[in-house]
Amino acid sequence: MSRLPLSLLPDSAIVQPDGSLGIGGCDVAALAAEYGTPLFIYDEAQLRARCREAVATFGLGNAVYATKAFLCTAMARLAYDEGMLLDVASGGEMFVALRAGVPANALVMHGNNKSIDELRMAITEGVRHIVVDSFDELDRLDALHAEGLPAPQVMARITPGLLAHTHEFIATGQDDSKFGFNLGNGSAMKAVDRMRRSASVQLRGVHCHIGSNVFEAANFAKAAEVMAGFSIPLDLPELSLGGGLGVAYIEGEEASTITQWGNVLLDACAALGVKSAISVEPGRSIVAAAAITVYTVGTIKDIPGVRTYIGVDGGMSDNPRPVLYGSGYEAFLPRAVAAERPLSARLVGKHCESGDVLVLDATLPADVKVGDLLSTPVTGAYGHSMASNYNKLTRPPVLFVGDGRARVVVRRETYEDLVQCDVE
Repeated sequence: MSRLPLSLLPDSAIVQPDGSLGIGGCDVAALAAEYGTPLFIYDEAQLRARCREAVATFGLGNAVYATKAFLCTAMARLAYDEGMLLDVASGGEMFVALRAGVPANALVMHGNNKSIDELRMAITEGVRHIVVDSFDELDRLDALHAEGLPAPQVMARITPGLLAHTHEFIATGQDDSKFGFNLGNGSAMKAVDRMRRSASVQLRGVHCHIGSNVFEAANFAKAAEVMAGFSIPLDLPELSLGGGLGVAYIEGEEASTITQWGNVLLDACAALGVKSAISVEPGRSIVAAAAITVYTVGTIKDIPGVRTYIGVDGGMSDNPRPVLYGSGYEAFLPRAVAAERPLSARLVGKHCESGDVLVLDATLPADVKVGDLLSTPVTGAYGHSMASNYNKLTRPPVLFVGDGRARVVVRRETYEDLVQCDVE
């Protein structure tokens, strides 16, 4: 009969005198009453603190926020204001960052299959550098240079041949990967040689990324060792070791802080004799734990001898991670944050899929009822950014809270929004 581990809640979360939840000086139930559910609530001070921690650990210009984890104009502006560069992986992410007022020279362009239009946009806008992922991309850069565009600063993405301990769908550093130039088969060195000889690009460094939501620091130390062996003889200005630092989602999980992760990487690189500037691209570790999602319980079905289903007004459209990766989450009632949770139930969404499951084996207070607010913590990464309109559900709003005030940074979609791109 466990209680919710309060360590999974945002930094500013408090259990109020009546047992209910407050975040950033705001009452969660009051926010839900005003803005409706489902609802993403972010602790703005925590977002800023994690950005500052990354910059303090790795140095100004070496901490790059991976926008794929969570991006809107307010988040782009916040990360930049706190000293971070931004990693964008599409023309759309670049557009949002530029719309937020982030200068192009603070953007790093990623992507395993960049179109020639995206590359043209990146060069024309003047991004800091492009992380090149394939020989086809080099061909496109040659073509753009032939059009008269300047040669951009680039880094070569290297696949180091390491299998990180994470879900196979978010492991990226193994030989069998769609990302980068393979180190083991010689493609990496061929790519570097071509870039060094090319008039179409200016090679400034090499890059790797071993996967996402990786907990074991030894994985990152091994990546540093492999990449150091490759990069030191090249004598380039920068070595990027990517992101992927995991966060705790459920009771019993533990994850390193950004500072601890940084110490492992920087100490390893120093011991190996790396002279290049070390850069990283944290995303999940910046935003995941800063947010909760708030739902309303609409249905409770107890099937004797089988299980209890609890249906909420969101689901895989606002959090597809459980469906995609089998990701685990905790669940709790904001009206009784620290209550015991003796009831075992399957928390499900409202979509037309049996697989629309948010928490496979949730534990909740026994008195949960229809109409209750129900929350899942640690939903600040890959919820909003991967949200969909499946079954034509409107995507939830996003609030930043702090100092007793809430501000809408992404409004709730309307039914009218659902047909804005339709052509009759």
